[in-house]
Amino acid sequence: MDINNAHPVPESDQPAGAASPGGQEVRWEIVAQTPGITAAEIIAGRLQSEGIPARAWQEGAGEALGLLVGLLGTGHVVVPEEHTARARAILEADELAMDEEE
Repeated sequence: MDINNAHPVPESDQPAGAASPGGQEVRWEIVAQTPGITAAEIIAGRLQSEGIPARAWQEGAGEALGLLVGLLGTGHVVVPEEHTARARAILEADELAMDEEE
């Protein structure tokens, strides 16, 4: 799956294709994929702590069945496309810091 394509966020506060308060449609970009929703929620929380609007989601069937592998088990972290570069930079810096600790 190409993580650089914009995808709507299921169960967001706005319907897919809805306009933001500024009148523009919000396009969400996937910045991370994880095995299961829990890790995706942690990553989304990390980005939110930096002031980046982020959401975590998993396909409904995968979440209902508790899947952690395969397409239905994948957790997705998405941010509005204007925050993509900053979000990826934060995640890369975090990954480097974790590698240095090992």
